[in-house]
Amino acid sequence: MSPSPSPSSRKPSRESSPHRHLLIAAGVAIAAVTLGLVSWQATAPEERSGAGDAASASARPAPQANPELLKLARRDAGDKLAVGRADAPVVLIEYSDFKCGYCGKFARDTEPELVKKYVEAGTLRIEWRNFPIFGAESEAAAKAAWAAGRQDRFERFHSAAYADGAKEKGFGEARLTELAREAGVPDLERFKRDMAGEEAAAAVRADQEEGYRIGVTSTPSFLVNGQPLAGAQPVDAFEAAIARAEAAARK
Repeated sequence: MSPSPSPSSRKPSRESSPHRHLLIAAGVAIAAVTLGLVSWQATAPEERSGAGDAASASARPAPQANPELLKLARRDAGDKLAVGRADAPVVLIEYSDFKCGYCGKFARDTEPELVKKYVEAGTLRIEWRNFPIFGAESEAAAKAAWAAGRQDRFERFHSAAYADGAKEKGFGEARLTELAREAGVPDLERFKRDMAGEEAAAAVRADQEEGYRIGVTSTPSFLVNGQPLAGAQPVDAFEAAIARAEAAARK
């Protein structure tokens, strides 16, 4: 996982004194440290001795989820960047970058298992957040994924862009159009317009700002019912987190 640059600070209003501005900035920094450096790093991958670890982990009580993080689940039935029932007991939010190798590993090796076992059963909902941190091509790929979603092809585009060896081909404009074609996007001209439009830029920016606000500094990063989980961990780590979250949600 690679660290991301911090977003630029906002300019204070005319009514804000320099002292007040410093206090606000300090409060934001403390929140970022609390949610980021502590919560996210606390869930870094651990060595596992065997398959039984998932069962024992799921039996442990779930850490207390931060209420503010729990509220980030949009649960919008019309969300084009989500799969699963809007009322599923567990929501997994994923912050990822299409140029991130670990994101690709998660998308290929772990995510399909979670979809088959939990999403299809109605237990889990996955909501994706575009969190591009590796430059212009990352930004372009995120906008392209959003544009594919406008035509109900986000999942297919997501799979195509994370396919083994896909990121090595780059995410230039011609390549993104090729991926859209591979994903079955029906109207490629609309796709190009949507990808280049301000609405796509605003959507990606909103996802980025959400991640920065809660202290996300690397990809992939996850929330499972408001509980941070960092990195492309083995499937058993996600299964244990989902089991704990479901048990807590059904109480």
